Amino acid sequence: MPARFKDLALDARDHHALADWWCQAIGYVRRTNGGEERPAEWPVPIEDPAGHGPLIWLNPVPEEKTVKNRMHLDVVGDTAELLALGATLVRRRGDDIYWDVLADPEGNEFCVFAPRD
Repeated sequence: MPARFKDLALDARDHHALADWWCQAIGYVRRTNGGEERPAEWPVPIEDPAGHGPLIWLNPVPEEKTVKNRMHLDVVGDTAELLALGATLVRRRGDDIYWDVLADPEGNEFCVFAPRD
């Protein structure tokens, strides 16, 4: 095996604001560094407080997103609530797809699947 999955990373112009947005959207929290402050310019790690989801790093970059993501997150959730938090609708579910495609406040696309009972 040449590699194994470690973490996810999202690029962001305002990595602190986007980390906070994703924490609110998916119930993650900022990973603490044993109470030690991280420099503001460093990437921000967020994690699932229950320990089930992957660690996500929000990495600062100088450029805005300009093209479609080749890799994206899939989440189970409520599209209307995510839109109310500031996501934008990219593509509504329809005959050919059974999920909505949204974008976070910096344009990173993600798919939203309806919860199953």
